[in-house]
Amino acid sequence: MEVGKCMTRRVQVANPEQSIRDVAQMMSKLDAGAMPVGDDDRLVGMITDRDIVVRGVALGKGPDAKVRDVMSAEVKYCFDDEEIESVLENMGDLQVRRLPVLNRDKRLVGIVSLGDLATNGEAIEAAAALSGISKPGGEHSQTAH
Repeated sequence: MEVGKCMTRRVQVANPEQSIRDVAQMMSKLDAGAMPVGDDDRLVGMITDRDIVVRGVALGKGPDAKVRDVMSAEVKYCFDDEEIESVLENMGDLQVRRLPVLNRDKRLVGIVSLGDLATNGEAIEAAAALSGISKPGGEHSQTAH
């Protein structure tokens, strides 16, 4: 099955010039821990609740700091026509629980989470991805870098 058949299509997008307070409030309303960051219909980053805390609050940035100051600019993504199995493997390797989904014109068309994939008949592959995601290390690890 292709990712485009099980992804979330209506995705709220943060703007790099928004304050982290605004984005945190958006995340709260959406009950989401991550949001794509877009500028002029292009994906330019991802921001997570953890980014706001670790790159924002912990470094003394206030609630009016800009999204661009705390977001991850190196965005990992998948394409809507990719097979779920390969995306799950990639998520495990990257140690991420969600990926923005782009079409082949590199326009944001959705977001896919490990949960989306697990509930669409790919439970065994999702479990393997979760095993990779849960390994110590990775970009968001609590171990010393």
